[in-house]
Amino acid sequence: MKRMRTLTAAVLLMASQAMLHAADAPPAFNDPKPQRYELTARASQIDPRAKPHPEIDFVFEKAGKPADIENASVDTRVKPQGKLVIWLMGHSAPLFERVNSYGLHAIRVHYANGWFGKFGNMSPGDDGKLLGKIRLEAATGEDFSPVVNIPEPDGMMERALQFVKWLGKENPPGRWEHFLTNDKQALRWDRVIISGSSHGSTTSARFAKHQRVDRVVMFCGPRDQLETWQALPSATPANRFFAFSHVLDGGWTGHHYDRSWELLGLHQFGPIVNVDKAAPPYGNSRRLITDADVKNDARRAHSSVVPGGAAVKDASGKFIHEAVWRYLFTHPVEQVGKPVPHDPNCPMDLRSGSKTPAKATK
Repeated sequence: MKRMRTLTAAVLLMASQAMLHAADAPPAFNDPKPQRYELTARASQIDPRAKPHPEIDFVFEKAGKPADIENASVDTRVKPQGKLVIWLMGHSAPLFERVNSYGLHAIRVHYANGWFGKFGNMSPGDDGKLLGKIRLEAATGEDFSPVVNIPEPDGMMERALQFVKWLGKENPPGRWEHFLTNDKQALRWDRVIISGSSHGSTTSARFAKHQRVDRVVMFCGPRDQLETWQALPSATPANRFFAFSHVLDGGWTGHHYDRSWELLGLHQFGPIVNVDKAAPPYGNSRRLITDADVKNDARRAHSSVVPGGAAVKDASGKFIHEAVWRYLFTHPVEQVGKPVPHDPNCPMDLRSGSKTPAKATK
């Protein structure tokens, strides 16, 4: 009898685990006309609670044209991974085409991120986290910063939620409901890849410190080089952060990026790897760089790591970093490189020139 009860319990456990696995499995597309969908909508029309914040240069129209356009895409011809990329920078059609080809959904939301021009020169503040607090308020719509007032409907989280709900109604073949909780009141952040370039990569990292996500992909960033929030405890495990930058980028030559990568703890997963001198999986590292020829143009270098006009091509006209982009968004997070020590040539306090590792403060 005891053995029978044990077997019954084991069967029930296995059934329960199977049900949970099935619930988390990506939904198969059932599209009678499989295709790549591209959708746009205005944030102000999706959510009537949304409002502009001209005090931080966040408006719905500029020069008579809509400024609150949001973008989304999915390819129902590709087996879905069940992951949603939320892109925190200007819309990048070439990037969206690639992540869709990996089986990922993608959206870009319009949220209150125009504050940097007003407050960027005030960093780091009294506690070393002034910009980090603004980023967190802009991302969440919660009151983290005393210098801005960004309500929930204008934060990234709520804008993304409302957009995905709208997409679920407007594009049923895309199966966007997979990224909503059962009550449709929140996103399934464990199914979200948060990503951006420059300003957007920095906010991606700050948000992932606060909210656990599936993965963080950071192009040419993060910055906030005078701040210490990068060393705070993280809701998202450090092995889920991936970064890629060019060595001629001013953020690299100024040690903004390598400093942030160390504070994020990415040196625990392998050395910095030059992708132009290595093959995938790049030693399973989270810190990737390139020295590809950008005609010694630092501005182009900054943008060259993202698919687009500044990205480097080979003699046949093909982008040379296709394998890198796929790696950043799809490499298994449990596969990591071997830890390496702090780089003594990476200054951790750029205000004083000190090379002592920064410490997190609450």
